[in-house]
Amino acid sequence: MAKDHKKDKKQFYYPQIPKTLTGITGLDEITSGGIPTGRPTLVCGEAGCGKTLLSLEFIVRGATEFNEPGVFMAFEEKTDELAINVASLGFDLNKLQANKKIKLDHVHIDRSEIEETGEYDLDGLFIRLGYAIDSIGAKRVVLDTIENLFAGLSNQGILRAELRRLFHWLKEKGVTAIITGERGDGPSLTRQGLEEYVSDCVILLDHRVINQISTRRLRIVKYRGSIHGTNEYPFLIDQDGISVLPVTSLNLEKEVSSGRVSSGIPALDKMLGGKGFFKGSSILVSGTAGTGKTSIAAYFANETCMRKERCLYFAFEESPRQIIRNMRSINVDLQKHVDSGLLEFQAARPTLHGLEQHLVSIHKQIKKFKPRTVILDPITNLITVGSVSEVKAMLIRLIDFLQEEQITVMFTALSLNTIVSEQTDEGVSSLVDAWLLVRDIEFNGERNRGMYIMKSRGMKHSNQVREFIITDNGIDLVEVYLGPDGVLTGSARESQKLAEKAGEVLRNNALNMKDREINRKRKVLEAKIAGLQTEFESVEEELNKIYVEEELVKNITSTNRHEITKLRRGES
Repeated sequence: MAKDHKKDKKQFYYPQIPKTLTGITGLDEITSGGIPTGRPTLVCGEAGCGKTLLSLEFIVRGATEFNEPGVFMAFEEKTDELAINVASLGFDLNKLQANKKIKLDHVHIDRSEIEETGEYDLDGLFIRLGYAIDSIGAKRVVLDTIENLFAGLSNQGILRAELRRLFHWLKEKGVTAIITGERGDGPSLTRQGLEEYVSDCVILLDHRVINQISTRRLRIVKYRGSIHGTNEYPFLIDQDGISVLPVTSLNLEKEVSSGRVSSGIPALDKMLGGKGFFKGSSILVSGTAGTGKTSIAAYFANETCMRKERCLYFAFEESPRQIIRNMRSINVDLQKHVDSGLLEFQAARPTLHGLEQHLVSIHKQIKKFKPRTVILDPITNLITVGSVSEVKAMLIRLIDFLQEEQITVMFTALSLNTIVSEQTDEGVSSLVDAWLLVRDIEFNGERNRGMYIMKSRGMKHSNQVREFIITDNGIDLVEVYLGPDGVLTGSARESQKLAEKAGEVLRNNALNMKDREINRKRKVLEAKIAGLQTEFESVEEELNKIYVEEELVKNITSTNRHEITKLRRGES
């Protein structure tokens, strides 16, 4: 009997260290549960990258969401300045202080005093910080920024010793601490080059400007005793604070649905097996300018709202008012869905943010609005803030996120020519579940539209080209019309129809003439047949007359012979 290798296989368990949730959107996911409890965490980066805001939000979220009071000790900004700076984010520091949820303290370090006396130790700081912690029973502590604390100290030996003493003191107090530090020169993450070694967790913030587009990124440099995300993650600072987006998905284990959703265009649904797209799938509509991509997207959005489901429409080219006005001309009223709260537009030029920040913003809006359908129109405008490969990477991450949430997404993409290539759809055609291509069909001096279903995974779909018509009454797909020279569209189709109709009339007229000629010939022949029949009857009667006469003569002769015989015999 074969052994069950699964039972024999040893199981290894790696105990996780205790962690404290930061409450910052996305950061707890990247760190697999937060920063280490009772240990110091270093947050470093250049000026303006968001160190103070991240550490302050850590304190506020702890006090408001996890009932963990916190102490924020600043060595640079005064407490009233901090309160004013973060008021726009909805953080009321004065109220939190009054309720003894947090404790703000500003410590002024006079560099000249240290330089004059040459004496330096942290005993005074420990007493002051210890009192602040005990006064509110703090579980969290922030020291911002550590460079100001050691600014006047030139002796590297003393500096290193005091740094180690500070970190050990924080551990002994059992508080979860964040220490912020400025980015150092060269390979060192900090100015002193020591903080990253004595910290249990190191978070690096980066603020980049590429092609005049700024992007903030976060990376977990190290995390002792815990697994964590190792990539760079974009983060956004807005009215709700910091949002970090875990954008890299390594597995393909998403749930899928067999349910279907209508495109809003009955003829298109018919081409897709009569039921439309799969729920939670991704759809790409690509084509040249003016082929009706936005109209298809608007019909899809309208159909979603008609099912009483929410739709989030990201517009990178037109304003919401433009889209609403334009769609009225094809009998689609999107304004009523906006008024009912089922449809929401998010319109912005791609150059407003970098690609990663667009992704963070989209992610955040989706989490907030909770739509069942998302539309991005058009994704090709994103090429202005990144290369084709960067746009593709961003869209891969977005598709992964939407599939995880079981949200149906439709992309529109502008093709710059009629040749289907990776450039036209930004390389995502291989990633999406369904791809609709709308192309110009130029024939006989006329431009018309044709729709192709390039692919539709997991369902039967039409392989025919349909003429795509946009009228005052809406969108329709005309059945394939084959002429002598192939598929005909527009006026060529109508002209061929008229020609065929005229030909049919001529054929009917010719058939009628033939029928009349046949009738005439039938009558002539029938007359001839009648004459021949009469002649036949006359001849037949004449022949019958001779035959009768002969029979009469025969009978009479026989009778006479019989009578004569009787007379001769004397019979009477």
